[in-house]
Formats: sequence, structure tokens, C-alpha cells
Amino acid sequence: MFDFLKKNKGSKIVAPISGSLIPIEDVEDDVFSQKMMGDGFAVKPSDDVIYSPVKGKITTVFPTKHAIGITTPEGLEILVHMGLDTVDLKGAPFEVYVDAGQEVDTDTKLARMDLDQVKAAGLDTTIVVVYTNMDKLKSFPTVSAKLVEHGNQVGSLTY
Repeated sequence: MFDFLKKNKGSKIVAPISGSLIPIEDVEDDVFSQKMMGDGFAVKPSDDVIYSPVKGKITTVFPTKHAIGITTPEGLEILVHMGLDTVDLKGAPFEVYVDAGQEVDTDTKLARMDLDQVKAAGLDTTIVVVYTNMDKLKSFPTVSAKLVEHGNQVGSLTY
């Protein structure tokens, strides 16, 4: 009844890797660019170490190591997807540093992706960050193309 009295909670979301920040609509995969899994953003990496974009808990490390799920304290589920179609590489170019249940922050290394190995397979190295349960968010950042360093704030998430 008194929702207007509730203060919106917010948290920051940062670039998980250094490189070129791009809107999710510019990702060269329809599953992401058409927002079939949710909204978000992407980074074309210039580095090979991926960090957590948020504070939260690791909920899923895919067996093929190409994607990691994180849940924020507010219940937002975020998917960090490393490369496009890299599931086909069966984990080969990835070294994962986290386990399900582990608490993470924006300085926590999630994984390393061998960019040369991904490129040699003819695949795209883009890192995609997706908010998979959008109903938890009141607002989230929209991004425009620019260079970012790991840890640069992309925007704020409002719950």
C-alpha cells in the first residue's frame, strides 16, 4: 500500500573485462541481441581474464565452462557468457576460478578465456552479461560503445 515510501535499492554493475563495451543489441548472436534471455550489455575483450560484474553468489558454473551464473543479494540473476557458440569447445579454452556457492565481488576473478584458441576455432570472443530475471529490476543501465577497463562502472541496477 505504501510502496512510494520504500526506498529503491541499488547496486553497481561493472565491466567484467577490459575492451570495447557494446550494447547487447550489437552482439552478433540473435539469442542475445534480440534479448531472448534478457537485457544486458557486452564487451569485446582486449584481455583474457573475466571478473565478476557484481557482488553476489555463484549459482552456476556450466560444465562446458563457457558461462557462469551469479545471483545478487537482491535476487537478480546474471549470466556471464564467455564467447559466442563457445559451448561447442567443451571447456577447452577456459580456466574457471570459482565454484557454485562462492561469494564474489567485482574484484573476483571468475575465469580466463584463451582468446587465441577461441579465434582459431573461428568463434567470437565477446563477453555477454545478461540480466535473466528482469522482473527484479526497476532500472538498469543502457550502454553506448566505448572503451572500458575491467572494474569501470557500467551503471547502476535499481531494484
